[in-house]
Amino acid sequence: MTLSTALKATLLASSLVMLPLAHATNITKSDYSVGKARIGTNYSTDKAACNSQTANAKDVCQEQAKARKKVEGAELTYSYTGKPGDLVKVVTTKADTAYAVAKEKCDDSVGQTKAVCVQEAKAVKTKALAEAKMDKKVIKAGSDATATSRNADYKVAQEKCEALAGDARTECMANAKATFGTN
Repeated sequence: MTLSTALKATLLASSLVMLPLAHATNITKSDYSVGKARIGTNYSTDKAACNSQTANAKDVCQEQAKARKKVEGAELTYSYTGKPGDLVKVVTTKADTAYAVAKEKCDDSVGQTKAVCVQEAKAVKTKALAEAKMDKKVIKAGSDATATSRNADYKVAQEKCEALAGDARTECMANAKATFGTN
């Protein structure tokens, strides 16, 4: 893979991570509460299903139940707040929990095979966390660019309003402030 292809792939991945941010719809507080209760119920059900298993299979099952609870909780929080930082927490939580499950699965192996398994799990986690860090920077840069663009558009609107007089000018300025969210 050439550097150009790798850069394109990275930019594509970053833009795909930002898609949920652009389309995030905040849920109500009551929906959030219902979601928390649902997550708790799902966790109890998932954990109870693990009781029929034994040895490491039971441990893996329990780790998967915990992982699902954490990821669903992070996704629910992001759905409620819509904050870019909470989107990054979703990605980070997915990386952390995937590592925990993978590491637990490695317990079925022994010796060098187990060591390789654990290293592979760590490598996947490290890569996912690095991507989350990059995504956070991309989200911040996008947010900064949006704010800069809004400020520039507001200044243009102010200039247009300056050409008017009296009530028309006052109304124009009020509309510009409302449109661009300034005080």
